[in-house]
Amino acid sequence: MADPAKIAIRASTQEHLEIEDIQDGIVILKDGSCCLVLATTAINFGLLSEKEQEATIYAYAGLLNSLNFTIQIVIRSARKDVSHYLSLLEEREEKEKRQLIKGQIASYRQFIQETVQKNNVLDKKFYLVIPMTSLELGVTKTLKKTAARQKNLPFDKSYLLQQAKINLYPKRDHLLRQLSRLGLKTHQLNSQELIRLFFDIYNPESGGQQMTDSKQYQTPLVKAAFTPKPENPPPQEESSILNQISNLVSQQKEIKANDENANSIP
Repeated sequence: MADPAKIAIRASTQEHLEIEDIQDGIVILKDGSCCLVLATTAINFGLLSEKEQEATIYAYAGLLNSLNFTIQIVIRSARKDVSHYLSLLEEREEKEKRQLIKGQIASYRQFIQETVQKNNVLDKKFYLVIPMTSLELGVTKTLKKTAARQKNLPFDKSYLLQQAKINLYPKRDHLLRQLSRLGLKTHQLNSQELIRLFFDIYNPESGGQQMTDSKQYQTPLVKAAFTPKPENPPPQEESSILNQISNLVSQQKEIKANDENANSIP
């Protein structure tokens, strides 16, 4: 019977996902299409005055009328993790010396705990997806089917990334300008944020699991406890010796000049 540890892995979860790679904040799909994701804030429309509501509606209508490309609006609701916020309240309560403020913080922390236990506190996040289909690159149905059978991209990945930047960046800048008129703060998700987003989508039970940033892998985990001493100590720098000689020469010149001045006085 073959050893299970020596059997090569023939399939993985990655084969069941449509994502091929994520580079420079752009998602590359297996059929050659690409997209980028914008994260935006929200407006509490009910708290606006009547004039502000009308201005917001007109601005949103102007945004929709200005689009000559497709976008996807995604509203994602996830359970809010308030454990970090509760720990901050607990630390603040321990540091507070005034009993009145300390009691108020304790009652507020207890209220938050009971609210979270009785109700599901949801956090809504809003995203705008700007796609670029493979048809915009001239990929025919025959080429797409051939690439799908061979499990390869229809074009080279660097070429797809370059064309995606040329196609998607002007659309992104146009959306950012239109959304700023609505008073919304919008930014493009980078590669690390996209990985975090897709990880949470495909692993909803992960909770607040932290992911290590790729930059942290560049820092060595083990460092030398001491610096080894060189076998032969370096010789004394010549510059220090020259400085001492120049100082002595200048002192001798000053003494000689003072003697000459003293002799010249009648």
